[in-house]
Amino acid sequence: MNYKMIALAALAGILSACTSTSGMATSPIEARWIGKSAGAFFARYAPPYSDTQSGSQTVYNWRGGYNRIKTEQGRTMSVSCAAQITAGSDYRIQSITITADRPGAKGPSYCTELLAVE
Repeated sequence: MNYKMIALAALAGILSACTSTSGMATSPIEARWIGKSAGAFFARYAPPYSDTQSGSQTVYNWRGGYNRIKTEQGRTMSVSCAAQITAGSDYRIQSITITADRPGAKGPSYCTELLAVE
C-alpha cells in the first residue's frame, strides 16, 4: 500500500510540474516581447515564413536576424535566429520559443542579443 501512495505522490508531483507558465517571462526575449504586438515584432525583424491556427491562437514560424558577427574569440560567423511565436486573437504575443540559435558576439545566444534589445 505504501508503494502505491509513494507512486501516486510522485506522479502528482511530476504532473504539477507540467503546468503552463504562459504570461510569465522566463527569458530576456520574453520579458521584452510578451504582451506586445506581433505586428511590431514582424515589422522590426521580418515577417514569419508560415503560420498555423490553433483555436483562438496563431503560431508563427519566424527566422531572421541574418548577419555576420565577430565573436569574443575573434571568429567571424554567419548567424541567424529562429523562433515560434504564439499570438492570441488580439495579435498580442503570448509566448516565444527559440527553435534555432547560435553563439552571439558577446555571449552564448545571438537570439538574445538580437531580440531582447529595446
